Amino acid sequence: METKQEINIDLSEEVAQGSYVNLAIITHSSSEFIYDFVRMMPGIPKPRVQSRLIMTPEHAKRFCLALKENLDRYEANFGPVKINEMGIPPIPMNFGGKGTAQA
Repeated sequence: METKQEINIDLSEEVAQGSYVNLAIITHSSSEFIYDFVRMMPGIPKPRVQSRLIMTPEHAKRFCLALKENLDRYEANFGPVKINEMGIPPIPMNFGGKGTAQA
């Protein structure tokens, strides 16, 4: 019989407010994945990273699987999520670096 562990997590009021982001830049090294969450707004020439998360490859994979599971649940309830439905051209993801980031 499997027992579930309860995790008691503290969520400060400031963090609970969240940050709106509309771009994720993902890069990695051999030991970590780096997620930069950016807010791009019209008329703002230099978007700012709102939050950066750094994970081990194992946690990155768990994060990816959890995100997919939640997207599947969302689409089961609300229908498919359409990408680029407003005709917005894709954003170039090389930003001058050696690797290719994904959004």
